[in-house]
Amino acid sequence: MRSTKVIHVVSCHAEGEVGDVIVGGVAPPPGNTVWDQRNWIARDQVLRNFMLNEPRGGVFRHVNLLVPPRHPEAQAAWIIMEPEDTPPMSGSNSICVSTVLLDSGIIPMREPVTEMVLEAPGGLVRVRAECAQGKAERIHVENLPSFATRLEVPLEVPGLGCLTVDTAFGGDSFVVVDPVALGIELVAGNAREIAETGIRITNAANARYRFEHPGQPDWTHHSFCLFAGPVSRQGNQLRAQSVVAIQPGKLDRSPTGTAVSARMAILHARNQMGPEDRFTGVSIIGSEFHGRILGETRVGEIPAIRPEISGRAWITGTHQHMLDPADPWPEGYRISDTWPRLFG
Repeated sequence: MRSTKVIHVVSCHAEGEVGDVIVGGVAPPPGNTVWDQRNWIARDQVLRNFMLNEPRGGVFRHVNLLVPPRHPEAQAAWIIMEPEDTPPMSGSNSICVSTVLLDSGIIPMREPVTEMVLEAPGGLVRVRAECAQGKAERIHVENLPSFATRLEVPLEVPGLGCLTVDTAFGGDSFVVVDPVALGIELVAGNAREIAETGIRITNAANARYRFEHPGQPDWTHHSFCLFAGPVSRQGNQLRAQSVVAIQPGKLDRSPTGTAVSARMAILHARNQMGPEDRFTGVSIIGSEFHGRILGETRVGEIPAIRPEISGRAWITGTHQHMLDPADPWPEGYRISDTWPRLFG
């Protein structure tokens, strides 16, 4: 076998969403901070294309690159590569990375609980892993501070008319819509309609509103559309579907940890959720992330919450991705039958 590179990957999914982890074969990208390294990966595109494009990847795949941490508190750091973005943070990917670090022995596991500090491009996240018999069984992640940015603002969407939406940050940026008002049932059989409608809404939000984060001034777009299903409450237990459309047109199979964080921030801003409450987000395939509010904080002048999310992940295999020097598609390819075209 001939190859000009060998990239070692541990494949993993968190509650259904793929989040593979590169554990070797890639040098840390240049940059003084993990955010700078994230920027380099996003601009360069070579690693993103090699791992995400066919024939090695696909629009369903996320890939995480382990890099040495820059913050003295962190034991590890990572850069997230999603189909069309290289985001500040991801809930499902943080759960995959934590599981791979522990289950593969990169970070020593301590039963019954292992605590870690990891560094995402957007900042530090604190992890508490419930462990038994050599397996990280449930990962609890204190996510980045999360906050609502707009509540009940109008948004004109081509083909859909004028909607009322919220916008929020939960480690990534969201436009949030009510699927009941849209007449959309959040079931797997409607996945293509939900994905395409969500991308149309996200693109309309980016055309109308600029996203602003006081600590990340170059993050100015809304990444995702969250279809926020109705909340049911039994005592202090809140439950709702969290179905997220990801660019360029796919649905998250998990409930999306950043969406659960953004949803809790919106509920808190409306005085509908407090630290005594617990939230369960349910995905399009019925998997669950659990969330709670650890406390209040501020991001710049914006009131925010400290969200914690939890979920499970499972390793599905190990792979060595190679590149034959004669391969005419060294960065792979995207075809619109499986990789949707971006549209307005």
